[in-house]
Order: sequence, then structure tokens, then C-alpha cells
Amino acid sequence: MPIEFTHVPGKTHPADSTVPFFYDFAETATKLSLIEDIGFQKIVVDDPAGLLTNMDIAARALDRTSSLEVVLTHWAGVIEPTVAARQLAGLDAKSGGRLSLRMLSEPLSDDDAEARPVGHTLVWQRIDEYLVLLKRLWSNDRPFDHEGAFYSVKGGYVPRKGPHGADMTIRMGGQSGTALRVAGRHADVFELAPGSLGEIRQLMERVRSAAAEHGRAGKLRFALPVRIRSEDNASCQKALEIAGPPAQVALSLVPYAALGIQEFMLVGIDRPREIAMAGREVIALLRNALTRREADVPQPGAFASRAIREARAG
Repeated sequence: MPIEFTHVPGKTHPADSTVPFFYDFAETATKLSLIEDIGFQKIVVDDPAGLLTNMDIAARALDRTSSLEVVLTHWAGVIEPTVAARQLAGLDAKSGGRLSLRMLSEPLSDDDAEARPVGHTLVWQRIDEYLVLLKRLWSNDRPFDHEGAFYSVKGGYVPRKGPHGADMTIRMGGQSGTALRVAGRHADVFELAPGSLGEIRQLMERVRSAAAEHGRAGKLRFALPVRIRSEDNASCQKALEIAGPPAQVALSLVPYAALGIQEFMLVGIDRPREIAMAGREVIALLRNALTRREADVPQPGAFASRAIREARAG
């Protein structure tokens, strides 16, 4: 069971807790090297300054690393699909295919609101149309026209495709039926909401069901955000915040891996010593624990059942 780890930067800074992770890129470059070397496979770019800043940061992060996948947080409606498709394909090509797209929802802009009512369903309909256009622009061999509910494209064409074409990894999340229908159509990685084992298992089943409607149930991977807190603040824990020594943190994640989660998105480890500890201890311990358990329980499904029983007993 291969497990991947993604670093999700916060805003922790020795002098100012409101300073974003990517504020001082000279300092960030040192952290990126550590993150890449210590056992993480991905890093999320989600700067409070917004999409255009995210794209600039992603380009710099890709330049400063050699194997780390950069997960670019993106929103529909900020720039036109044809512009976004060209820029994203260029970044992906320059990095050798190390870019993935993390699509988040947000309310329609005030300008959009003047033309149509704002609502959850409309937000996801726009995301759906936006992703359809991106994939078409990344794969078409001739210009095309498109007239949809949210976008109008004339002669849409991206001459320089990325190495993956329309198969660039798309990451999505959500819990409503509308969000899951769109994710089921487009997502390669589904980012789950933190919760109990039962809640997460139920959400995974709903996502697989939505993907099955498009023949994609077996193509989805699941990622789970996990916030690691210092042991001093263990009494203040919230849903799926984990505090304790590295071995305890690692073992706490085993039952979630047993559900079929293939990626943990670690939050709250922004200082170099925290990053090093997570890599040398938490990541290594979890991988070793999973390897041992799988070797001890070769029957299909038995590993998951035992891990879940142990978690409930604990």
C-alpha cells in the first residue's frame, strides 16, 4: 500500500505568525530542499494573495526542486480558460510534468452576480464547464469554438501542450451532492474532510459512487488532511488533529490508511525542525508500520479490518 505525503504550508513564522510560508523565498528555498529530501512527495501552493500569486510561486517552487510535485490551488472565474490552459501547460512542461491542479470552490464574483443569481449549484456548474474547457484545450489538435453558460471561446487552442496533455492530475473536494457529482467527473485525487473513521468511510463511498457514474470509480485516489499539533496543546485538539510523540502520531494514521487513503496532507509543520521530525520519524514510522502489518496479514481486506478494530479498541 504505497503512501504519499504532502506538505501543506501554514503561516507560521518565527517572528510573525501571520507571515505566509512563501513570503521570504530565500528562506523558503531552504525549506523546499528539506521537504523534498526528507520524504514528502508534494507541496501545496495556496497563498492568501490569490491565484496569480499562486501561479508565480508554483513556477519558482518548480524551479527550486527536482522531484517534488507542486499542487497549485486554483479557482474558476479568475482568468479565462484559454489563458489558464496556456499558462498551466507551460508550467507543467517546464517542470517535466510535476504540476497538479487543486480546484477549490468560491462564491461567484460581484460582476457575475449582476448577471445571474449566486448559488452553490452555479459555482460548481462553472467549475465543471471550466475543467471541461481546460481538458479540451490541453488535448485538441485544432482550434474550436465553445458557447456555454459561463464561458465563450472562439478559436480555442493551446499549441504547446504539457507532457500529460488532458491528463494533468486534478484534485478536488467537497461534501454536497453537487460537489461530488462534479468531482466524480473530473477528480483524480479527492481531498477528504477530517472526521472520524466512520464519517470518512461514508464520504469515500459517496465519492466512489459519484465517480462510478462516469466509469471512474477505480481511478480515484484519496487524500486526507491531518493537522499535527505540539504535545503542549494536546488538550485543545479538534477533529483529526493529532498530538503526541512521533510514534503515536504515526500509529494514529494506520487505521485511516487501512480505509484506502493513499495520501496524507500534513499541516502544522512549517519550521525546519518540525519538517525534519515529520520526515525522519512520523513518515518513516508509518511506512514501516504499514509494511509490517501487510506482511503479517496477507489476506485481502484483513489488514483494514484489523487496523480499524485496533483503532476502535484504543
